[in-house]
Amino acid sequence: MRKGYSRNDDTDFPSLARILRQSETKQRANFPEIAQTMLQTSMLDETDSRLLAAVQSNAQLTAQELGELLNLSASQAARRRARLEADGIITGYAARLSPGKLGLSVQAFVQVQMAAHSPEAAKGFLRLIATLPEVVACWTLTGDADYLLRVWCADLPALNDLIHQRLLPNPAVARVQSQIVMAQPKPDAGLPV
Repeated sequence: MRKGYSRNDDTDFPSLARILRQSETKQRANFPEIAQTMLQTSMLDETDSRLLAAVQSNAQLTAQELGELLNLSASQAARRRARLEADGIITGYAARLSPGKLGLSVQAFVQVQMAAHSPEAAKGFLRLIATLPEVVACWTLTGDADYLLRVWCADLPALNDLIHQRLLPNPAVARVQSQIVMAQPKPDAGLPV
């Protein structure tokens, strides 16, 4: 005979709320970092978003200046910024430099196709990339290219040297294709918040 269950009988049929609480506790213990970050960012209010936009635009804003922009006291603005830093949403502050004034006139994107896709080959290639100051960013990709490098060089011969003397001799590299930036109509911007 089939046993009947009632909504209030926790001994025979645990309540949905209790199951969800247990499941939530287990999931939190194994929650990936990115999911936790998504959860944190979904909890940002409008003032947090305005604060993030302001410090992306000018990281040197004082607590007093931030407070004035956000209609908060300086201490409230400072506490919010500190919380966003502690939560890992603000990961650091940096200065934007003028490439031209530093003698860097060629910006290029370099696609790299690997000869082998073993973990050792990838580690060796990434060790090489870490030693090249011209490479200012590196991404892994889907599609034909395995990596996309953003590079800044003094001139075309320096870009040629980077490609032919540093990248192509690496045994893990099968092919390199570069695109030289002619102009950058939209400068690097902050993230949309």
